[in-house]
Amino acid sequence: MMEEDMENGRSYQERPRTFSTVRSKSSIPLAFRLLMRINPRALIILSLLVFSGVLYVGASTSPIVVFVFCICTLSLFFSLYLTKWVLAKDEGPPEMSEISDAIRDGAEGFFRTQYGTISKMACILAFVILGIYLFRTTTPQQEASGLGRATSAYITVASFLLGALCSGIAGFVGMWVSVRANVRVSSAARRSAREALQIAVRAGGFSAIVVVCMAVFGVAILYSTFYVWLGVDSPGSMKVTDLPLLLVGYGFGASFVALFAQLGGGIYTKAADVGADLVGKVEQGIPEDDPRNPAVIADLVGDNVGDCAARGADLFESIAAEIISAMILGGTMAQRCKIEDPSGFILFPLVVHSFDLVVSSVGILSIRGTRDPGLISPIEDPMSIMQKGYSVTIMLAVLAFGVSTRWLLYTEQAPSAWLNFALCGLVGIITAYAFVWISKYYTDYKHEPVRLLALSSSTGHGTNIIAGVSLGMESTALPVLVISVAIISSYWLGQTSGLVDESGNPTGGLFGTAVATMGMLSTAGYVLTMDMFGPIADNAGGIVEMSQQPESVREITDVLDAVGNTTKATTKGFAIGSAGLASFLLFSAYMDEVASFAQLPFKEVDIAVPEIFVGGLLGSMLIFLFSAWACSAVGKTAQEVVNEVRRQFIERPGIMDYKEKPDYGRCVAIVASASLREMIRPGALAIISPMAVGVIFRILGHSTGQPLLGAKVVASMLMFATVTGILMALFLNTAGGAWDNAKKYIETGALGGKGSESHKAAVTGDTVGDPFKDTAGPSLHVLIKMLATITLVMAPIFL
Repeated sequence: MMEEDMENGRSYQERPRTFSTVRSKSSIPLAFRLLMRINPRALIILSLLVFSGVLYVGASTSPIVVFVFCICTLSLFFSLYLTKWVLAKDEGPPEMSEISDAIRDGAEGFFRTQYGTISKMACILAFVILGIYLFRTTTPQQEASGLGRATSAYITVASFLLGALCSGIAGFVGMWVSVRANVRVSSAARRSAREALQIAVRAGGFSAIVVVCMAVFGVAILYSTFYVWLGVDSPGSMKVTDLPLLLVGYGFGASFVALFAQLGGGIYTKAADVGADLVGKVEQGIPEDDPRNPAVIADLVGDNVGDCAARGADLFESIAAEIISAMILGGTMAQRCKIEDPSGFILFPLVVHSFDLVVSSVGILSIRGTRDPGLISPIEDPMSIMQKGYSVTIMLAVLAFGVSTRWLLYTEQAPSAWLNFALCGLVGIITAYAFVWISKYYTDYKHEPVRLLALSSSTGHGTNIIAGVSLGMESTALPVLVISVAIISSYWLGQTSGLVDESGNPTGGLFGTAVATMGMLSTAGYVLTMDMFGPIADNAGGIVEMSQQPESVREITDVLDAVGNTTKATTKGFAIGSAGLASFLLFSAYMDEVASFAQLPFKEVDIAVPEIFVGGLLGSMLIFLFSAWACSAVGKTAQEVVNEVRRQFIERPGIMDYKEKPDYGRCVAIVASASLREMIRPGALAIISPMAVGVIFRILGHSTGQPLLGAKVVASMLMFATVTGILMALFLNTAGGAWDNAKKYIETGALGGKGSESHKAAVTGDTVGDPFKDTAGPSLHVLIKMLATITLVMAPIFL
């Protein structure tokens, strides 16, 4: 066939473009396949029965839970509307659809394999948790409520598995919509830049609403189920203030899946990207996403599994961890203050995120499309349009937060406490906005830092690397100052709220910090929408390039892609800030849990004790070793891709003249298998390290007469890992995002444009930054929260 085409004078460009599939069976999860086989009417009846049962359980718990269920249900219907709206858009010409189908096959095939591996590891860990809980000691509160070891064990394991399942579904939803929206954005870019923007935003909005909805729904259902099943607050049973501790397993399951999803997806996407850029752009001098590059399909697949699926699981885990930690602290404070009805303080996080669904939906709908053809004007660029939507979301979030605090946190013991907590929420909202602005300043090429980084490329590869590293280091200063002010101010507002314990001591400080964390995440739905926008726009640009659309269409997708790099960086900064605050809350909950089990006071950690100081060193070392292994995994996999791409260019010289077609499937197979293999080592390090350190120092402590030594060393390890991890994640994410946009800035025509020596140096910087911003950096803030949840779940084995 190839010879006939050449003899007849037909080029590769003129032949129908076909891309071999990389899957051998359906990638739709079994549960969804079974649901699709059910008669639609039967499915509707089944859904109504399930919803009625959920409402009944919620009504038996609290009217607040019913409110949460109703908002979540309405939000799911809104997400269905967004899905229908996006899928109704056309997919463009056949060549676009063929490329999109290849991307979808690769993404869904890898997702199925990756999550199959993760599910097996989750089942093994569930048995470990079950064994620990069956043989651990019980607290006086558990003994008084009649909650035995077996019941506690099964509850924790069930929560862990449910959290893991929901996190996996969140990842699937993020990937599912992105692989269907990318081609529709590409098609819309042929008509209008604003229409393409609107489709990408609404597609990201669907995923965001579903992820937030699932996080709130999951926690609310678990809480109400345990409340009814255990007969909470009835004579001789568990108190409602102790109930949130049973939900910790849910957060751990979500963290476990999110970590491996981020690692595997990050290794996949960046190994393919590095391999494609080093050989395609630098060695062969062909454009990004050129159809002649054998690694281009793997690169586009990676955007979906690394940025969409992994980020969906990541944000799901962030919200779940924050909700649970705030519920624990709210219950503890209400118990100490002898508040007559503590349900408002416990359920407050669920209500905040219910309003988050509402205000984020309004923000998404505020971005409307037009039929004006051509590029988005410089006055109204995509980033400014999305920022207007974010401003709308923030203003509504402030109002909703005030209503929530007055409704749920008003108490006769301290009539003005709700106002203090409303101000704590305002602190959190301001903090979120500050993080978004700081990340944008350091990663958007409209601002000086990235332009200076691009200028450094004009003097060579080395100066580009030096400038990027220094920019990343500098970018840690402002976020740390912001988060420090947020913690201290929210703690002070909580302490002065008027809530006191039996001894008259102020007790609202930690809960004030928890409320600030909720304020920071009160716009999580819209922030996740901006994050999902990035990879969808990136994929759209790749489809436009591979299908060889007119340059005017590529210019539109390039603008959207550059903005997408900035929105991804801002979301990562947002996630790091929330991770720091959530870890601080979980650390406090861990200390309370240890004190309950040990029946000894545990209020401080003295790092002047040598063993405890060593625990801190081990925590900081863990961050560096984890980051090194994550980057090394990308490097090893990228080497395989580079060798394969070079081999194809040598063995198939007709590729460059469009006379031979690259073997895209081979590169997809290489990165898929390598990323699954390489994600195990850093993930296992994160899980095993805190348990090993706690058990070793527990044995040492008992032999030296220090019963709490194991727990204290783990606490020190967690503290130092959190601090080091926040700084490292900020550095990696910002440096990587800045390198990427410095390259994009040069590609707009600045400093010589594409193909210039400056561009080659910028590509090198972008290549170095790839594992920083999409593998090690995002994985670190998941690692921080997972360390906090795993220490809380495993606290008994450290005593």
